[in-house]
Amino acid sequence: MLRYIKKTLHTWLEILVRIGLIFSFIKLESVEPFKRKILPDEIWIYRYPIKPSYVPVTILWPLVTVLPTFVFILFNICTKQSKDLKAAVLGHTLSFGLNGVLVDIIKITVGRPRPDFFYRCFPDGIMNSEMICTGEYWTVQDGRKSFPSGHSSFSFATMGFLSFYLMGKLKIFSEEGRGKSYRLIFCFLPMILAMLIAISRTMDYHHWKEDVGIGSLIGLLIAYMCYRQYYPPLTCKKSNLSYEILQQMSGSNEDLIEKEIKWI
Repeated sequence: MLRYIKKTLHTWLEILVRIGLIFSFIKLESVEPFKRKILPDEIWIYRYPIKPSYVPVTILWPLVTVLPTFVFILFNICTKQSKDLKAAVLGHTLSFGLNGVLVDIIKITVGRPRPDFFYRCFPDGIMNSEMICTGEYWTVQDGRKSFPSGHSSFSFATMGFLSFYLMGKLKIFSEEGRGKSYRLIFCFLPMILAMLIAISRTMDYHHWKEDVGIGSLIGLLIAYMCYRQYYPPLTCKKSNLSYEILQQMSGSNEDLIEKEIKWI
């Protein structure tokens, strides 16, 4: 009974952590970024045209939340392991929340102008000598949040987690799944989707290529760290099982993983 209470309290604590991360992310979105000085003779660098996003947030948010959750539920229906569904959801939501807070902190601190900043600052295309923006306030503030790319980091934080999840389920790097290229290609599909979203941010002139590259790397690193919080190494023979299930099976998941891990 005591063990059940401890597990329940731990689960609620994890939920509260994620609520806190999401709340922090929402609050950080409204914080003014560092106002980096732009000299009149370099403003031409930021004169790319304002274009609508190829992947607007109305598409991005459902994509990075609903798609992974659908896959987790699908595997749960097939395996009937509720503890695995819990681990997947906790890992995915942790990746989402951590990425949002970390990337927003960097954006606010760096304050790098976007490629289309000139027309955000001067919608009529006429620059004044004082370099005082005449554009809509929040449009200008958002124009100072180019580094790193949020779309790129969120895409790789969520789709990257999904790829690692699929790799573990299909045992890509264990003896059972090694050499089966169709499995590897299938597992990389979410990352390919994330890559296309990231590239689109340079096509609509919302980010520089460095913003996209670093944002993608941040998202992928966060995805892997969060995945390893709930699942064993991909080289483990039982990479398809979460730590909680392994612990239930063996009583000591650390010993089991250490014995069964196989390096490529």
